[in-house]
Amino acid sequence: MAALKDFLKADDIQKALDAVKAEGSFDHKKFFALVGLKAMTPDNVKKVFQAIDADQSGFIEEEELKFVLKSFAEDGRDLTDTETKAFLNAADKDGDGKIGIDEFEVLVHEV
Repeated sequence: MAALKDFLKADDIQKALDAVKAEGSFDHKKFFALVGLKAMTPDNVKKVFQAIDADQSGFIEEEELKFVLKSFAEDGRDLTDTETKAFLNAADKDGDGKIGIDEFEVLVHEV
């Protein structure tokens, strides 16, 4: 499995993590733009999805979302329950309580 640093620049990762350092400040649109995900091809976004999908189930579940920032850097903070639920609700278009690879790609590239 590839590491996120294989696809993203360390400076961009740090800049994005710094922008969401405070509890309650996580905004997926802003984070994806800062970290460089928004500019990536759908194929590369799917590779990032696979790196975040810790249990390799093909879905990012709520518990994995809580720790999503740690996927980008060990010192990333945990998302609050409120941030986690908002992130999940923004991506979970079919209402199954988890984010599929296609839902993630749509979320990353939404305007």
